[in-house]
Amino acid sequence: MEDLGGLAYTIFTAWLAVIVVCIMLPSMFGVSLGISEVYMKILVKMLEWATLRIQKRFEEHKKIRIVASNVIIERDESPMETEIVGLRQSRSQFLQRGDFELSDVFYFSKKGFEAIVEDEVTQRFSSEELISWNLLTRTNNNFQYLSFRVTLIWVLGVFVRYCILLPLRVTLATIGISWLVIGATLVGQLPNGRVKNWLSEKVHLVCCRICARALSSAIQYHNKENRPQKGGICVANHTSPIDIIILTNDGCYAMVGQVHGGLMGVIQRAMARSCPHVWFERSEMRDRHLVTKRLREHVFDKEKLPILIFPEGTCINNTSVMMFKKGSFEIGGTIYPVAIKYDPQFGDAFWNSSKYTMVKYLLRMMTSWAIKCNVWYLPPMTRQEGEDAVNFANRVKSAIAKQGGLVELTWDGGLKRDKVKDSFKEEQQKNYSKIIAGENVLPKEN
Repeated sequence: MEDLGGLAYTIFTAWLAVIVVCIMLPSMFGVSLGISEVYMKILVKMLEWATLRIQKRFEEHKKIRIVASNVIIERDESPMETEIVGLRQSRSQFLQRGDFELSDVFYFSKKGFEAIVEDEVTQRFSSEELISWNLLTRTNNNFQYLSFRVTLIWVLGVFVRYCILLPLRVTLATIGISWLVIGATLVGQLPNGRVKNWLSEKVHLVCCRICARALSSAIQYHNKENRPQKGGICVANHTSPIDIIILTNDGCYAMVGQVHGGLMGVIQRAMARSCPHVWFERSEMRDRHLVTKRLREHVFDKEKLPILIFPEGTCINNTSVMMFKKGSFEIGGTIYPVAIKYDPQFGDAFWNSSKYTMVKYLLRMMTSWAIKCNVWYLPPMTRQEGEDAVNFANRVKSAIAKQGGLVELTWDGGLKRDKVKDSFKEEQQKNYSKIIAGENVLPKEN
């Protein structure tokens, strides 16, 4: 028994030594030993081989055709007026006030069928379809048993992910969170000043870099000259809770959120001692004016870290950007837009909160191959004269969508859990009533 105990102690000591020397110390100084790069190259080669095998098998059996998209409906994005005019027999009828054409029904029927078969909203809250199976997840519904070699590689992958990578990543995540709680608590005892702020930033950076290594993250940051500055607001599209780790791996931010209990509450209280994060009680979150006031006070203090906000308010599946809520753009100050785009080939970063709990989601992340993504820092933007908060939010959203190669949607991400607001229905009804009343007429041709 003593020999077994000594052997277990030796293995545990060697395990920690490898983690500290090869992962923790490099991450603390923001350097890489090249291990992750080699790992990613091996992954790419393996997935390319598997893809070729799958494609070859498909060609042999002529059963399945790989497609880049699972879109069923090709939508016409023309406005209501244009589409209804196309359904009417002549423009002269369209220009008469008070007219109603039976053909108008076809427009609303068409939109209704599109919503039933494949609406634009709900498909943004499910994992995006993969072009080919990545030996990890079956978001490609066409996958089936292909060959013994591919199956063997998958079995070996399961062993590597669950028996090697998962223990390693759990160890790193535990160390990173412990570092944050202990380090932030100790730094919080110091008097306010530059030394405290500097140490606090170092504690947060080291913690996030360790946690990023716990996810085998491969992150590329573009246009670093546009990184958010103190006294500003950083806004980004939202795919996953790990967006925070991805961004704070390259710089520190002040977080905004609701006060929680349990382990999350312990972490929040420790962070608040060393850094001016903005945490709200549940009752305060309902008071919009109070929230705006506290955020404005933070922003106009040029010594405080930039605030990190995700204006969508919920996670979207890495294909689109949905409506930005205007609250973040009413505060004032400079907006620093950031676009985040994940590569689904190595792992699905999207958190479907209606399907997975946080624990299950983190388990999926820690058993994926890796988390690879690109982050683009866009030039800072300010509210123009005469521009309201809604138009400003839409302008920032458009810039993020264009840079990240994401589809820009006008829908509210809150539809993930709520019904369509009556105001939206009423707006469509008003638009049609204007057509009937002849207020929205098209110019006559010469």
